Amino acid sequence: MPKRYGHLFDDCFSLSSLFAAYVCARRGKRMTVSVALFERDLGANLQALHNELHGGTYVPLPYRHFMVMEPKPRQISAPAFRDVVVQHAIYAVINPIFDRGFDYDSYGCRVAKGTHRASDRAQKFLRQVPEDSFTLQLDIRKFYYSIDLDILRRLIERKIKDRRLVGLMMQFAKNSDSERGVPIGNLLSQLYALIYLDPLDHYVKREMKVRRYVRYVDDFILFGLQKSEAIEFRHRIEHWLAENLGLTFSRWTIAPVKRGINFVGFRTWRQRRFVRKHSLHTFSKSLKHGNVRSLHSILGNAMRTASFAHLSRRIHAERPDLIRFLNLESRHAHI
Repeated sequence: MPKRYGHLFDDCFSLSSLFAAYVCARRGKRMTVSVALFERDLGANLQALHNELHGGTYVPLPYRHFMVMEPKPRQISAPAFRDVVVQHAIYAVINPIFDRGFDYDSYGCRVAKGTHRASDRAQKFLRQVPEDSFTLQLDIRKFYYSIDLDILRRLIERKIKDRRLVGLMMQFAKNSDSERGVPIGNLLSQLYALIYLDPLDHYVKREMKVRRYVRYVDDFILFGLQKSEAIEFRHRIEHWLAENLGLTFSRWTIAPVKRGINFVGFRTWRQRRFVRKHSLHTFSKSLKHGNVRSLHSILGNAMRTASFAHLSRRIHAERPDLIRFLNLESRHAHI
């Protein structure tokens, strides 16, 4: 049995912990109205949160819902700033407890991981496996909307025995009257996603004995398989996900290693890597309209790919007036 941690509520919600959580929560948001209102009477607001939490009267305020359309339509549930502070206070204490037990090759929403490292790891595995072998890539259908809250609670309780804290964590997991789905937009939802799929990582690596495996949230790849193995493993994982987590696939792909992979925003082969076509389309629109902020983001994402030189040439040819704003020379020096 894993070690279980108790008496964490006071660690999360001391006044000093709430102040530290407020500092984290305001990063990049200092100019927003919600942060300004909270800061206007900071001491009293933190004290009020402290009193409500320890008095058992704290209830998160309703979310503000809105839609984003890129890369696909999703409803975002934005919590009130005071609730963001509380989430940061929980995250600061709980995340280290869970993170040390997560599999090395889980890359989504973790410090020192992310899309670039996931892509690096995937390319490393492509280079290591036989060229005539296959990859099995799987994607879970509507993952955040499909998380079973009873299963999530049991997974949290494997490590956390502080009932007050677990109860509060589950308040942030609930998005509606349904017993399924966590709100997209919560800081804690990212941690819940990691906790929920951690058993999958252990199943694939420890029980199925797959050594080369990379997962980024709900998109994951197994490397170096024979085609018959890939077919068998797809069925085994599909059955395991349904039986243990109540999840299904949205898509799956079995492909020769020499065909490469489309993963975490990159089209990747053994020797080369390119940004996806969607990024090229966004780049073209941003270049036309002179959207420097968007171009910065796309160039940063493309720096370690073969696409970077192509994008740089287009900027020089089509919008040389933007070169001085994009630090192209400095970027080239770091490739």
